[in-house]
Amino acid sequence: YLTKVSTVNNSTKLHMYTSFMMVSHSNSHCCRSEDLHIFVGLKADLRNKLFGQHIASDIIFKAVSGFMKDNNPKKPLVLSLHGTAGTGKNFVSQLIADNVYKKGYHSKFVHVLSAILHFPHQSEIVTYKSQLQEWIKNRVKNCERSIFIFDEMDRIPPGLIDSIKPYLDYGKVEGVFFQKSIIIFLSNTGADQITKTAVDFWKNGKDREEMMLKDFESFLSPIVFNSDQSGFSKSTFLYSCLVDVFIPFLPLEYKHVVQCAMAAMRDEGLRPDEDVANQVARGLHYYPKLEKVFAVIGCKTVVNRVHLYR
Repeated sequence: YLTKVSTVNNSTKLHMYTSFMMVSHSNSHCCRSEDLHIFVGLKADLRNKLFGQHIASDIIFKAVSGFMKDNNPKKPLVLSLHGTAGTGKNFVSQLIADNVYKKGYHSKFVHVLSAILHFPHQSEIVTYKSQLQEWIKNRVKNCERSIFIFDEMDRIPPGLIDSIKPYLDYGKVEGVFFQKSIIIFLSNTGADQITKTAVDFWKNGKDREEMMLKDFESFLSPIVFNSDQSGFSKSTFLYSCLVDVFIPFLPLEYKHVVQCAMAAMRDEGLRPDEDVANQVARGLHYYPKLEKVFAVIGCKTVVNRVHLYR
């Protein structure tokens, strides 16, 4: 997002210019069957690369695979992922993209929008709404199977997301069909309550895998709707039930950090070393304070820390 600053009568006026470049709508830009994967690898990727998230893995595989197999879906697939930093929200959105497009997350049909980068000023929300509507409409004109990832939804100005509600609600707007698109929202909103639920399960001696989506559904969507730290705050988006599922990402335990470190070494082309992985895991902070069960920052810094211990 580009910002031009000019000074007039000793006051600073911000002129916002969109960096959402409108591309040509010629056939050369349209997504074709050769751009798409044969959608078979997501289940294995979730099992082998996403650790400690049995709820998210199960729900995401069922939702995305079912949606991709439907040649005539009634509405876009809308997923809202919630949890603390380092638990895998961004990572799983990349796995989805990697299994839809041959170029994966780097495909020109995968679009990532950042609250801080693209929508930094609450005062410009009217401009943002207009730009966002036009930008998404043009992206879907180019490719009905577009993927949109809204990062840091807890920082997006409240009310902005309502601007795309017609696209999700009616499916076809101004001759553009939106039903085959995927919308993914990433947010920290609700993370505290998700963490509390996980800690309570552990304190009560219950196995982590006993946690189910229903243990979070009763509080997650109300928190997202009512929190001031949410781009969905008081949104008609939620009144219309346009989000298909709110998915909790659980805080990670020591063993999950070890798994992340081992996977990071494989991805870097290094021989996985369990001793190194344990050193990485021991170097992180954990809570509750005495028991030290859950990693404060999950796997967020694991990739870079691996190199410190080799």
